Amino acid sequence: MKKTLLAAAMLAVVTTPAMASAQLAQKYNCLACHSMDKKVVGPSYKEVAKKYAGDKGAEAKLVAKVKAGGSGVWGSVPMPPNPQVSDADLKTLVKWILSQK
Repeated sequence: MKKTLLAAAMLAVVTTPAMASAQLAQKYNCLACHSMDKKVVGPSYKEVAKKYAGDKGAEAKLVAKVKAGGSGVWGSVPMPPNPQVSDADLKTLVKWILSQK
């Protein structure tokens, strides 16, 4: 019991917001179409951050876009809707993506 609690406490200490966000990207299969720094099927996270840098409404726009899906902004390949992703996780993911440099 003590070892389990110690392991959980250590994990909480070393898990950063960026690590948690990357884990969410894996959990929701975002990495099947996106990567950190190069185009896969969709744009890289760095490209997204660059495109929306300085746009005060970017977070809300991207949360809605990821939830509902869409096409036309990055080419003809549509992004499917992701209604299974909670609003809290969407906000965390989008904030993380927009923070990429």
